[in-house]
Amino acid sequence: MQFEGIYIPVITPFHDDGSVDENGFAEVLEFLIDTGAHGIVVAGTTGEYYAQTMAERTGLMQTAHQVINGRVPLMIGVGAIRTEDAIELAQTAKQVGADALLVNSPPYVLPTESENAAHALAIDKAADLPIMLYNYPGRTGSNMGEDYLRRVSASKNFCAIKESSGDINRLHLLANDYPNIQLSCGADDQALEFFVWGARSWVCAGGNFAPEAHSALYEACAIQKDFEKGRKIMAAMLPLMALLEQGGKFGQCIKHATTLRGLPAGPPRNPLAPLTEAEQHDLAQVIDQMNKDLEALSAQQV
Repeated sequence: MQFEGIYIPVITPFHDDGSVDENGFAEVLEFLIDTGAHGIVVAGTTGEYYAQTMAERTGLMQTAHQVINGRVPLMIGVGAIRTEDAIELAQTAKQVGADALLVNSPPYVLPTESENAAHALAIDKAADLPIMLYNYPGRTGSNMGEDYLRRVSASKNFCAIKESSGDINRLHLLANDYPNIQLSCGADDQALEFFVWGARSWVCAGGNFAPEAHSALYEACAIQKDFEKGRKIMAAMLPLMALLEQGGKFGQCIKHATTLRGLPAGPPRNPLAPLTEAEQHDLAQVIDQMNKDLEALSAQQV
C-alpha cells in the first residue's frame, strides 16, 4: 500500500457527560473528507484511544467505515499495552473493513527491541493488513530502533512509519537506510524537513481544524516540489506548530481548535482537563494570525 497525502487522525467528540458523541464523530468525518483529506486515522493519539473501552473503540471503527464508505482509505490504530488486546483490535479492524493498521509500541512496559518487534509481528500475523508503524517514544517510552526495524522488515506488510520522535537524526536514518519503509511525517514542526527527505504522507492532527493549511504544504512540497513556497507556508504555520508540539496540551488544543471551526469536539476525557480561558485565547490568536499570513501569501502568488 502506498501512503500518499494528508492522513488525519480524527478526534473523538464527547458529550459533556463523557459519552461518545457518535453523530458528532460522523460530522467531523464528513468535514474532513469534504475538505480534501487523503485518508482518515481512527484511534490515534489525537482520538484519545487510550481513554476508551474496547467496545467504544470497536463502535468508532464501525461508524468510521460506514461514514467513509470507501471514499478515502481508513487506517485504524491498535495501540494497547497487552499484545492480546492489540491483536483483538487488529482482527476487529480487518473484519470492519480497515485498509491499514497503525501500530505503536505498547506503552509503559518498555519492551526490548526484540520483544517490541515480536509484538508487532504478532499483530501482523493475526490481521495480515498493511501497517504503518508509529514511533512515538515520548508517549510509549520505547524507540523503534534499527534492530526493531530489521526484524519487522521481514514482513512486507510493514510498509510505512509515522516518525514522531522529533529526532532529526531519525529522519535521516529512515530516509537513507530504510527505503523499504515509506516515510510519513509525525512531527508537525518538522514537516518541511520530512518532505525534503522524501516523505509522501503526513499524519497531521492539526488537519482536524486546518486541513487547508496542511494540504497546502503537502501540495507545495510533495507534489509541486516547490520547497521555497513550502518554506513560506511552513513559516506561517510554525507558531501554531510550536504551540501544539511544545505547549504540553496537544490533544486539548486540537479539540478546542476544532470547536473554533464550528465542529463538535467536546471535552477531553479524564485525566485531561480542557484548556483554560487564557489558553483558549492564545490558541485562537495563533490560529487567526496563521490564517491571515497564509491568505496574504496566497494573494502574493496569484
